[in-house]
Amino acid sequence: MSAASHPSSPEATCPLCGLVFARGDALCHHGCPMADLCHLTRCPGCGYEFPEPPRGGRGIFARLVRLGRGRAAPLTPEAPSVRDLAAGARARVLHLAGDRSRDALAVFGLVPGAELELVQSSPAFVLRVGETELALDGEVARRILVEAIT
Repeated sequence: MSAASHPSSPEATCPLCGLVFARGDALCHHGCPMADLCHLTRCPGCGYEFPEPPRGGRGIFARLVRLGRGRAAPLTPEAPSVRDLAAGARARVLHLAGDRSRDALAVFGLVPGAELELVQSSPAFVLRVGETELALDGEVARRILVEAIT
């Protein structure tokens, strides 16, 4: 059984950014008065809060963690961003840089592994993620690293 799938394990894996960290390093467990009652873990890398996996690791949480592994290609300095895409291009998100944009965009389904389509690039970058359309400025679009889908 993997460390990410067992709640008594000393390690956890963030389902958003993939960081493997010691459960004792979780941001919300340092002196929180609700720590004994709370079943959430906060990633020290991206700040994403996620529920503790169920005992036995056979629930949907364990399956979601496994799905996220190995899906994204390794990041390289040459990885294109949304700004490098042509209108109508489809791509898969590799990485979201910046703490604020990562949390805000995750709410709309824009997370590593998500597929998107660039609807337009001017005057704003408009992305379609599933049934959601987002308008982003150039700085936010630059922080979304992608790989083209052919």
